[in-house]
Amino acid sequence: MANTWWELQILCEPALEDSVSWRLEDFGCRGTASESKGESCLVKGYLPVFQAQLLDLAALGLWLQQDALCIGLSAPSLTWQLIDEEDWASSWKQYWHPQEIGDRFLINPAWLPLPENSDRLVIRLDPGVAFGTGNHATTQLCLESLEMRLSEVPKSFLSQGGKQESVVIADIGCGSGILSVGAVLLGAEKVYAVDTDPLAVQSTFSNRALNDVSPERLVPAEGSVDILKKLIERPVDGIVCNILADVIIQLLPEISEICKPSTWAIFSGILVEQSTSVAEALAKNGWVVATMWKRKEWCCLNVRRS
Repeated sequence: MANTWWELQILCEPALEDSVSWRLEDFGCRGTASESKGESCLVKGYLPVFQAQLLDLAALGLWLQQDALCIGLSAPSLTWQLIDEEDWASSWKQYWHPQEIGDRFLINPAWLPLPENSDRLVIRLDPGVAFGTGNHATTQLCLESLEMRLSEVPKSFLSQGGKQESVVIADIGCGSGILSVGAVLLGAEKVYAVDTDPLAVQSTFSNRALNDVSPERLVPAEGSVDILKKLIERPVDGIVCNILADVIIQLLPEISEICKPSTWAIFSGILVEQSTSVAEALAKNGWVVATMWKRKEWCCLNVRRS
């Protein structure tokens, strides 16, 4: 039973795809996939059977209907079934293909051959049941923001005392480790990657090996900012945090404790309608929003210390 999963299938209007995916992730799904079905969209989500009972699934159906009605679209239909873990692994991989993100990245599924002629930074990825395939708008926004940040900062720099130091980054809520690997490929000397989900940490370890990243440069660990405080040797130079807005707001006081005056951060997993409340919380904790990038109904805040 431990290896049995709920497969949730939601048939909806294409305009609802992102909100349905967000709702599934908020519900606790460890992975989502979508495909076109005629003029409709079929979104699938997966979560361990012990995390939800039938009443929970019925409640999810009501939330999905309310989300649609609030924006004047027809209610989606929700169905579910139990599947084995090995069936889950194969049920969505057929829909995932190599994808270019930003100016420099190419996300390549681990089970497909590497491209022969590409000048992009290739991230080989097998997310398992962790969030972060590169398909979601928030992941794309974070990778593009990392491109911008790490093109501005050299791989090493001089501290105030004239000592050469390397760029160290914290990835909070690392999921599959896609952002951590991307940061290393862009030149970050070291990335600490934490997630409260042990399956996500396991996935990050696997993807570190897939991309031949040394253990010294990418350090995954189970936990949150409290674990980072024990792992880091000095305040970090950059932070990337792609989790839900409410969790970001909750963690901001602790996040500020691992920073220095020059630290920058990338926050995503934020619906556009939530951006004001996140920005207000950032200001209260000594941060200034430099830019806000939007994609569909999601946004990414690039911030710096005030």
